[in-house]
Amino acid sequence: MALTAWERVRISRGQDRPTSLFYIENLFENFLELHGDRTFRDDQAIVGGVAMFEGRPVTVIGEQKGRSTKENVARNFGMPNPEGYRKALRLMQQAEKFKRPIICFVDTAGAFCGMEAEERGQGEAIARNLMEMAGFKVPVLSILIGEGGSGGALALAVANEVWMLENSTYSVLSPEGFASILWKNSKRASEAAEVMKMTALELREMGIVDKIVRERELLTEETSGEVMNKLKYGLRRFLKECDKKTPQQLVDERYARFRKF
Repeated sequence: MALTAWERVRISRGQDRPTSLFYIENLFENFLELHGDRTFRDDQAIVGGVAMFEGRPVTVIGEQKGRSTKENVARNFGMPNPEGYRKALRLMQQAEKFKRPIICFVDTAGAFCGMEAEERGQGEAIARNLMEMAGFKVPVLSILIGEGGSGGALALAVANEVWMLENSTYSVLSPEGFASILWKNSKRASEAAEVMKMTALELREMGIVDKIVRERELLTEETSGEVMNKLKYGLRRFLKECDKKTPQQLVDERYARFRKF
């Protein structure tokens, strides 16, 4: 039986769902995490660094939620502050300099909207990521593994290809926020989820995502083997195809991809 949009939203938020670090540690070898934005502090809601994929150096970046309450507090429940996006941009600029492909894992309810984040330039940090990512001359791949909320997700998703796990979501805001704005009633979130077209199947039909990675069973770290194999195969194919393209072709194709929206 097909799942409803709201059921997929709830699955995407599941506490047992694999996090960015799990994918990084199991898809890549010799991951070396790098810290800090060189401006303010290290935002633990963003993890990133250098790793190897089948003998090839890559830069990997992900939005990281916690497993326990204590870890979620430390990682701000996976909602980055501006310094998190600036850290991500620093790592992407480093990848550009050393000609490393960039692989991003997206999993956030949205960018942190606290007053201190706004004071430190949350909007500017996200906007700069969008602008800079559009012009990178190395391959960029973004994979939505859980929630993909608003500009907080898009700040890591201006890519040559965007993939979604089958039960991940991608939307301009949460269904609760949508319902609160449109109907002044957040309890209509399940109805909002159907209206928003935020599931992988709907987004692929609209051309917003390029590939869906199927989940045959409830995805946890213990049941992730098949998904990991699909991602490894897809990564291998993506990098091989990008090797045939010039740096300018990568930029032009990324621009054309988002321009058609």
